[in-house]
Amino acid sequence: MEVFLKVDHLNKSFKGKPVLRDISFEVNKGEIMAILGPNGAGKSTTIRNIMGIMYPDEGAITFQGNREIPRNKVGYLPEERGLYKNVKVMDMLMYLAELKDYPLKKARERVLTYLKKFGLEGKEKASIEELSKGMGQKVQFIASILHEPEFLILDEPFSGLDPVSQELIKQEIRDLAATGTAILLSSHQMNVVEEMCDRLFLIHRGQKVIYSTLDDVKKEYANFKCTIKGTIRLEDVEGLPEVQRIEQKDDTTVMYLTKDVQVASWLKNLPEQIDIKELSIDRISLHEIFIDIAMDKNMLKEGAGANA
Repeated sequence: MEVFLKVDHLNKSFKGKPVLRDISFEVNKGEIMAILGPNGAGKSTTIRNIMGIMYPDEGAITFQGNREIPRNKVGYLPEERGLYKNVKVMDMLMYLAELKDYPLKKARERVLTYLKKFGLEGKEKASIEELSKGMGQKVQFIASILHEPEFLILDEPFSGLDPVSQELIKQEIRDLAATGTAILLSSHQMNVVEEMCDRLFLIHRGQKVIYSTLDDVKKEYANFKCTIKGTIRLEDVEGLPEVQRIEQKDDTTVMYLTKDVQVASWLKNLPEQIDIKELSIDRISLHEIFIDIAMDKNMLKEGAGANA
């Protein structure tokens, strides 16, 4: 695949305190790459370095092999919104298109198309401050893609959106990737990341924790867990083989299984006397992996290999 963005051994400190430590990753054309991490992990600093808002102390950032940011090829949806509140929607979007040297006639046509697509038809003459939070978010998203960027950074793109609007934006992101746009997406909604992204880069305390395809992350980290609803005494299950740990809350017992467990065989070990109202077996979710790392629970020691 063709690499659009390459981040190479990035280091950044503030007042002598390291914020980024040897950060390296790539974003390919036509893929959706997630950059994840708890608050304060270094995601925003990484994005700001990519966008040239600040500069690294060490390391290099290149776009198709060039150090200079190709601003007319880059779209950016920041987490902190930046639209002028007293400006009309059409005027705001046309101004931003002009900054990208995008043909204004084509921009106007695309604005009207997107407003209709996202349920904002007739809002082109409304001022930004008249819009709801969700409407404003959709206008900001339109601003980031209006000039047909080849590389798109989306920082919390689903903030403030209702479920229907989220689906519209998700489909647009997929369509952009399908036409070759390289997309770097930052979100705290792990279910969305798991649903949409091809690869992920998980950062914690300024350092790489995971850098791999989503499929490989699941193979490395997402062990099986058995969830049982019913009245179960801990002593009836704590001696079961291939169980790493057990969590109980109210009438729910969750048993986290070892990496190479054979599920069909393991189920035969469940004691006959336990009360089972519901039973399910699935893999640990990306959300649980994220929480584990963010809270330093160290539950994933077996899966330390997904860093290729």
